[in-house]
Amino acid sequence: MYGMPMVDRLHVEAHEDGGALARAAAADVAALLVETVTARGNGNAMFATGNSQLAFIDTLVALPGVPWENLTLFHMDEYVGLGADHPAGFRRWIRERIADRVAARAVHYLDGLAEPAAECDRYEGLLRAHPLDVCVLGIGENGHLAFNDPPVADFDDPRDVKVVELDQACRRQQVGEGHFPSVDDVPARAMTVTVPALLRARVVVAVVPERRKAVPVRDALLGPVSTACPASALRTAAGARLYLDAESAALLPTALRTGPR
Repeated sequence: MYGMPMVDRLHVEAHEDGGALARAAAADVAALLVETVTARGNGNAMFATGNSQLAFIDTLVALPGVPWENLTLFHMDEYVGLGADHPAGFRRWIRERIADRVAARAVHYLDGLAEPAAECDRYEGLLRAHPLDVCVLGIGENGHLAFNDPPVADFDDPRDVKVVELDQACRRQQVGEGHFPSVDDVPARAMTVTVPALLRARVVVAVVPERRKAVPVRDALLGPVSTACPASALRTAAGARLYLDAESAALLPTALRTGPR
C-alpha cells in the first residue's frame, strides 16, 4: 500500500473498474493470510457478504497458495429468523461462496434460528477465542459496517456481537440487491458484529465497488468521524485499507482517486 493516499489512518486505493479492484484486493488479502500463517501457523479471518463482495471473493478463492487449511473463518451478521438454507441468509452465502470451495480449518456461523441474545454471546466467545487477523468488510448504502446502521452504531460498543433493529435504508438495500421481494419481507432484526470488534482485527480491508456506494464513500472520507456514517470509523483503524473503483470513488477529490503508483 506504499504511496497510496491516506485519510487519517486509512489507506485509499482507487482502481479503474471493479475487476481491477477485485484483483488488487484479493492479492492483498491473500498476502496477508499467507503472512499470518507463515508467522504463527494459523490465522483467523472474517468476510463480509453481499453483491458487492462477489467479484472479490471469486478472485480470492481462485488464487493459488492461500493456506485455507490453516484458517478459521467468520462472517459478520445474520438476520434473526432465517435458517441456514434461506436464499437471502448470509450463512448460506458464506457456505456457498467460500466454505464449499476451500478446505478451511473451521468456519463459524451465526445461527439465525437460535435465541438471539444467547447466540450473540456464543459468537462473541468464539471471536474472543480467535482474535481476527484480517477483517474484510464492505460499506452499506447508508454507510453501515456489517449491520451497524446509523441509528444503532456505537464506536465504543461494549459488546462484540449484538441484536439490532435494521433501518429502512438498510432494508431497502436488501430489496434493491434482489434478496427480498419487498421491504416488508426483510427481517426487522439481525445479529451483527459491532464496530469495535470489526476494527479490532490486525488488518481491516474494505472492498467497496459500484456507483451506489459513492455517497457513503464520500461521507466516510470527507465528513466527520461519526455514527451518522458508521464507515467513517475506518479512518481510526491503523493500517486499514479501502479499495474503490472509479464508480465508488466518483465523488472524491482527484487526490483520493489515485491508483497504484
